[in-house]
Amino acid sequence: MPADAQHTLAAAATLEGTSLHTGGKVTLTLKPAPENHGFKFRRVDIPDEPFIDADVDKVQTVERATTLAEGSVKVHTVEHVLSALCGLGVDNAIIEMDSNEPPIGDGSSKPFVELIKKAGIVAQQAARKTWEVREPIHHECGDGSLLTIVPSKTFRVSVTNVGPDGRFAQYFSSEVTPEIYETEIAPARTFVYYEDVKPLLEKGLIKGGSLENAVVVRGDQVMSKEPVRYDNEFARHKALDLIGDLMLSGKRILGHVICVKPGHGPNTQLAAIIKREYSRMRSLAAPFEIPSGEAVLDINDILKILPHRYPFLMVDRIIDFEGDTKCTGVKNVTVNEPFFPGHFPDHPIMPGVLQLEAMAQVSSIVMLRKPENVGKIGYFMSADKVKWRRPVLPGDTLYIEAEMTRSRGQIGTARCRCLVNGETASEAELKFALVDK
Repeated sequence: MPADAQHTLAAAATLEGTSLHTGGKVTLTLKPAPENHGFKFRRVDIPDEPFIDADVDKVQTVERATTLAEGSVKVHTVEHVLSALCGLGVDNAIIEMDSNEPPIGDGSSKPFVELIKKAGIVAQQAARKTWEVREPIHHECGDGSLLTIVPSKTFRVSVTNVGPDGRFAQYFSSEVTPEIYETEIAPARTFVYYEDVKPLLEKGLIKGGSLENAVVVRGDQVMSKEPVRYDNEFARHKALDLIGDLMLSGKRILGHVICVKPGHGPNTQLAAIIKREYSRMRSLAAPFEIPSGEAVLDINDILKILPHRYPFLMVDRIIDFEGDTKCTGVKNVTVNEPFFPGHFPDHPIMPGVLQLEAMAQVSSIVMLRKPENVGKIGYFMSADKVKWRRPVLPGDTLYIEAEMTRSRGQIGTARCRCLVNGETASEAELKFALVDK
């Protein structure tokens, strides 16, 4: 399945069981959802069957589990099912329940992984939205929890679990792919320290808890219906929870998430920071109806990629990437451009050949963004089907779209167009080669 496409379930699938905290019987059904839908919970036991978005803004409580609320409607312990969906590469799904909490199963996300595999996963037409974190993000809590995201070309988690009095300090680190998630993360079970059991029961929690769906730690001993599944099972389960909680940000990320003493509170606080930082990044883009994509490069970033300099740099900002093949740039055309005094000075018009150059520069960025092409230069080879449809004047904002239609080795072909106010000003099919400096 193409990794750069959104995915949903191929069919509906149902799981029945007992919930951990409320102790009630529950039937959960996973259903397919359309592109750009994300994850939504649906309470089918309530009149009108209301939805609750899997959104960090809906987080109400985080004690021993993550609870979402929309008005008086709640869903508890959402992290395991969200973790399984994210871990297996699902982007869009409806999670229907006839109670307020998913079944706990064996305390891991393995039952949900099996349910997702039973339903099947299919690719959709829209590109997957993945945000590459390019600057470190750090969050620190007063209880000693530390969470940091550093740049990485993959999604990776590194978790250190530290229990009371330093007991059961464990470490787990791994890239997160569907294959790794299924075998190395999903089977890790939830756990509780014996001294916390009575206070949790007094608060009306873990009513459905047992040694069949949780590991209980008493002193330095582990009580369980079966042996520990990994030497570092607790750290792996913390990673499982972290993956589910971070999906409440609404964004898949490329980054290395490093955590010491994570928990649902710190996790969801980090998810809120991710959502806020992503919104800040998107605010750098000029208002424009563009396809949903996930990156912005300012002029300083562009200068690091392209060899062009004033007065021949024809791109001010990259405002969008869609997958690995499509890119949108912006050129703000002003009356002070150096070509206007000599190009129809009494009726200034941006030369068509410079629009063609702007298309070529944006096309180059698409290919130069790939790690194997860093440091190379894009050379024009040919321009076909070139058309100029309307003049570009001082004061216009030129949006330059480039979509790679073919790439073989160092040769690429791109379909491009320049737009002003949503109207096509020029278009062309370009071929160029990447060469070493």
